[in-house]
Amino acid sequence: MQNSSLNKMETMPIRRLVVNISVPLMISLLVQSLYNIVDSIFVAQISEEALTATSLAYPIQMLMVAVSVGTGVGINSLISRKIGAKDYDAVGNISTTGLLLGVFSSFVFILFGSFLAPWFFNLYTDDPVLKEMGIIYLRICTWFSLGIFAAAIIERMLQSTGKTTLSMVAQVSGCVVNIVLDPIMIFGYFGCPAMGVTGAAMATVIGQWAAAVVALILNLLCNRLVNFKIKGYKPDKRIIATIYKVGFPSMMVQAMGSLMIMGVNNILAVYSVTAVAFFGVYYKLQNFVFMPSSGIAQGLIPIVGYNFGAKRAEKIEEAIKFAAILACVVMMVGTLLFQMIPEQLLGLYNASGAMLEIGVPALRIISLIFVPTAIVLVIGYAYTGMGNGMVNMMGTLLRQLLPVPIIYFVAKCVGVSRVWFVFWFSNICALVYVLLSIRNTYHKVLLPMKDEKK
Repeated sequence: MQNSSLNKMETMPIRRLVVNISVPLMISLLVQSLYNIVDSIFVAQISEEALTATSLAYPIQMLMVAVSVGTGVGINSLISRKIGAKDYDAVGNISTTGLLLGVFSSFVFILFGSFLAPWFFNLYTDDPVLKEMGIIYLRICTWFSLGIFAAAIIERMLQSTGKTTLSMVAQVSGCVVNIVLDPIMIFGYFGCPAMGVTGAAMATVIGQWAAAVVALILNLLCNRLVNFKIKGYKPDKRIIATIYKVGFPSMMVQAMGSLMIMGVNNILAVYSVTAVAFFGVYYKLQNFVFMPSSGIAQGLIPIVGYNFGAKRAEKIEEAIKFAAILACVVMMVGTLLFQMIPEQLLGLYNASGAMLEIGVPALRIISLIFVPTAIVLVIGYAYTGMGNGMVNMMGTLLRQLLPVPIIYFVAKCVGVSRVWFVFWFSNICALVYVLLSIRNTYHKVLLPMKDEKK
């Protein structure tokens, strides 16, 4: 029943294993973040209104990512723990159940796009042009959302057995398709009509479906430990509950970014449409910096899950420490970029003088929280690997939702230019929380596990 991936989890030195599993995840997440950036760059060539419309739709796209990734993380964690415990019989049921959960989730978003898209944009603007572009864009993204759910879930199945390179291939394939189609469908090249915002949405969903197809093929051909059970399959409530026990907090971790953007957009829209456009640009640039550290952190899920199932506390400890060092180094590089070339970064989006006035100091202020955020990410995903998603969820709540009510009062009292300092406070709170949590877990869980092995 064992294969090279399983042997890798069993025998490879931890530091090498962290790099081996994390690097493909880093690359795939970077490329995923890159195509969000490229999407916005192309859309910005249409008009600032088009950029604002897609920025307003972005939280719902993030919410779809949250549900798909959260479900995938629950599957990843459960499969890796079952493999670590040598319980291979449950894997087929888990895989099939995961796909069905993806189908159900996509149906929910199809309903949202069909009936609630106009209501959603009415929350932010009365501009008929913004609403028309935003509704078209959002409906296409939700109507064809099964692609993003299938891709995210099957990619996590590949990751659960350490096949992160194959997961990377699937994700990069979808991103490349999207990036190639963006200018063709937006501006009309090679006989394709110029479709503007509609073309941007269509390029996005085609890329997602391409990633799903490639991931499915690679899983069927190369991932022998994770098969789909079709004959005699019956949904198991215990499997669903276990997937969501870990996956729901991860969904909330992802969804909090969406909720934070919606909350901050509501606040900023009162003062400036340009500020809304800037915040959408900032968040995509920030994601590009965060993705490598997030890849390192997510790489801990199968490593920590496998060693937690095998009761190897010393391996868990070594993996967390090494991953934290790597993530902090990556974030330091990102901080330097935001400090040194903020004008050039915003210039990618045809930033107006007003956006540069708001954005340049904002990028320099917010980037100072990148390094502490790396530690929050690493510890949070390490807990996810141990089957406890609550620490990750609470750390993200402090980091992303705590700022919203504070930003409201700061903007009202001293203006928009000072709201960016709020992120310093919220991220320090999150850092203190995760450090206290891991200290408690070390003494109550990992040390007794070491003693048990003696």
